[in-house]
Amino acid sequence: MQRYILKLFLLIFCTFSLSILKGQQTQQIDEDEQVEKKQASDWYEENEVDINILFNYYDQDGDHAAVTGGIGTEELQSGAMKIIVNIPLDTVSILNIATYANVYSSASTDNIDTNVSSASKEDLRVQVDLGYTKKIGNRQSYTLKASGSTESDYVSKSIGGSWSMDSKDGNKQLELNAQAFFDNWVPIFPEELRGTAITLIPTTKRKSYNLGLNFSQVINKKLQVLLAAEIVYQKGLLSTPFHRVYFESEPLPRIEKLPSTKLKFPFGFRVNYFLNNYIILRSYYRYYVDNFGVKAHTASIEVPIKFSSFFSVYPFYRGHVQTASDYFLSHKKHVLSENFYTSDYDLSAFVSYKIGLGIRYKPVWGIGRFRVLSKKKITLFKGIDLRIAKYSRSDGLDAYMISTNFAFTME
Repeated sequence: MQRYILKLFLLIFCTFSLSILKGQQTQQIDEDEQVEKKQASDWYEENEVDINILFNYYDQDGDHAAVTGGIGTEELQSGAMKIIVNIPLDTVSILNIATYANVYSSASTDNIDTNVSSASKEDLRVQVDLGYTKKIGNRQSYTLKASGSTESDYVSKSIGGSWSMDSKDGNKQLELNAQAFFDNWVPIFPEELRGTAITLIPTTKRKSYNLGLNFSQVINKKLQVLLAAEIVYQKGLLSTPFHRVYFESEPLPRIEKLPSTKLKFPFGFRVNYFLNNYIILRSYYRYYVDNFGVKAHTASIEVPIKFSSFFSVYPFYRGHVQTASDYFLSHKKHVLSENFYTSDYDLSAFVSYKIGLGIRYKPVWGIGRFRVLSKKKITLFKGIDLRIAKYSRSDGLDAYMISTNFAFTME
């Protein structure tokens, strides 16, 4: 069944893409796992509504599923669609609405039950985000946002906000942001452990609090830098109830057990260098450390190459290396005397890379103009972004992904 759902998703995606291109020809009346986000200083023309429609398809496979204790298939296919709408309320305030739907099929989660092809094999995640941004004078702005999402085994809500201030010359910006997440699990346990004392958990709730600071500066006409620091505090159920962990001397597994509090500290910087009129170098580095024992380094580079004023390609590469969590051991390596334990390879030591290519087609005057819903409203089809990437991890996990972004403006 899940394959039919994913095939249907791809069919809708392809049909939608082709219909847009065809519509441009017949109704013409006269773009890291990216949308061009509006910065605080980039404000919309009044009465112009920006719309981005994004599609993504993701396919992975591996042999270290946490559901089966660090062994077994990690096969997964996922199709997602996101619609982002930015509506200017006046010349100084913007309303942002985003809806997201993701349907996926996972062979590993199917192993929660012994009944192969059970309902646990497929799932749907839906999310809605709301945001309001207002400019204060010529140099300051603030954003308020809220979101909610649901899946078969959890419900999540969040609230947040940010404040930014530009320097008098407009070359520097300081931004403070904060966000709180309130998650509630609907626990699903491995079939053979249901109704036993092993599945007793202290809470089904999880709270996360993020506080971040960004500072960006234009050094000169060619060089821009951004420094970012964040602290994240989590409390509650931080393990996954259906993840099995096998022990050396135990025939039956136990469910994953992790501490109920976690502190995460990511620090990073971004450097953009305009080499010439045709090539830009965009680089990024992040260092991450948490009190679970994980330390990680991530570096990426993207090189947009402009072939004309409306067509560019951008190869990109990201490398990542991390140490293992203090609580991670592989299949049947744990002992019963341990207080905390996991065999989730996301918390193992590994090296990974992601490599891909993006293509952007965005003419100055757009691809086409047409009328939708109202004869008085004209929709400008601004451009298309296409990204294809491959992800590989040293533990054997491999993934492929393709995503598109269709950008519109409604006048």
